[in-house]
Amino acid sequence: MHRQRVIVRTLGAVAAVALAATACGPKSEPAGSASPVATASPAAASPSASPSSDDKQASPSASPSQSASPSASASPSVKPIMANGDDSDQVRELQARLKQLKFMSVKPTGFYGTKTTSAVKAFQSKHGLPATGSVDAATWKKLQGASKKPSADELRPPEVNEADAPDPRCMQGRVMCISKESRTLAWMIDGKVVSTMDVRFGSENTPTREGEFSVGWKAKDWTSTLYHTPMPYAMFFSGGQAVHYSADFAARGYNGASHGCVNVRDKGKIAALFDQVKVGDKVVVYW
Repeated sequence: MHRQRVIVRTLGAVAAVALAATACGPKSEPAGSASPVATASPAAASPSASPSSDDKQASPSASPSQSASPSASASPSVKPIMANGDDSDQVRELQARLKQLKFMSVKPTGFYGTKTTSAVKAFQSKHGLPATGSVDAATWKKLQGASKKPSADELRPPEVNEADAPDPRCMQGRVMCISKESRTLAWMIDGKVVSTMDVRFGSENTPTREGEFSVGWKAKDWTSTLYHTPMPYAMFFSGGQAVHYSADFAARGYNGASHGCVNVRDKGKIAALFDQVKVGDKVVVYW
């Protein structure tokens, strides 16, 4: 029994050391490559840090190619080219073409989410195609014929991203309202947007957790203890995941990814946000 107690104490000490690490930093390895999993911050780990909360609610399947809508999967003879959950340059072109035709109002992000699905359904309905919300060969051909090849500015507008409609959980109190679909953070107080900024998330292997959290602690000058990269203006909300400024995001944009944190590329905006956000303020990350 004494030996068992010693083993338990030893394992507990190892776990405590692991939980003290903060994991974020720029990620440059190709998508799909293995990388360390984000661990918890010095704050106590919450149940929301469980790997089970990492799954995308909009696409339960781990593979984007399997995330087509139920109506599309009901017709096995019609294989979708693009579907809900995909993230690619082709999706960006799809969104730009839909925006030309006034089926989408937000700027292209390259991610096929609920707004893109709704826009595709509306286009399909107008043109007498099955309204599946997924893009098959017939839909893509019809869309290409109805629109022109997008310009570089249409594909990647120089302006900042347009903020998504706030999640209902963002409408009360002080909230960092973070949309993965529009890739924006809206700082809101009692339902009113105070400021917005572009954000970047973790890769498929180190995803940014979705859900409702609160700011556990802040650090104006912080360095990741796992990746040894700067995390200025860090506001930790879920284990080692935090909202913070990223010089890598500012330099490379969406060509890179974080190790799970919410990166901000506008240093002036994140500095102002850091001064306004208080420990205990709400954080909502949603699709």
